Amino acid sequence: MSDLVIFDTSVLVDDLRTGQNRSRIESISGLIRMSSVVLAELWRGAVGTAERDLLRVLGRNHPILTPTEKNWLESGQILADIRAARGLTPGKLRDLHCDVLIALTARSRGARLITSNRTDFEMIHSYRKFQLEVW
Repeated sequence: MSDLVIFDTSVLVDDLRTGQNRSRIESISGLIRMSSVVLAELWRGAVGTAERDLLRVLGRNHPILTPTEKNWLESGQILADIRAARGLTPGKLRDLHCDVLIALTARSRGARLITSNRTDFEMIHSYRKFQLEVW
C-alpha cells in the first residue's frame, strides 16, 4: 500500500455534505496529497464561505499534484478506448475526463486513490491499473 493518498472529489463532497467520511479521513495512514483536478472540481461547486475557507486550507496544508503532459495525452487515449468499447456519449466522456486525470495523476505518483465513485473508477481501472480503494 502506498504512503501517498489522494482523495477523489466524491469522498470529500460526501464528507462536506454529510460528514460520513470524517472518521475514516482522520484515521487514514499515509501522506495526503491533493489533486489539482479535485480542488478545481470542489471550487466549481463550492457554496458559501465555510466551504471556500476549507478549500483554501486543503490547498495550503497538502501538497498539490497536477496531471503532467503525459497524463493529459494518455487520458485522451483512454477515453477514446472507452468510447470505442462502450459507446458512451460525448457528455459522459466529458464527465469522465476529470476522473481519468485524477487516476493517472495518482498512478504516476504511485499514490493510492480513495473514492466513493465505484462505477467510474473501476471502469477506468480496467483500462489502466492504479492503486484504488473504494469507500
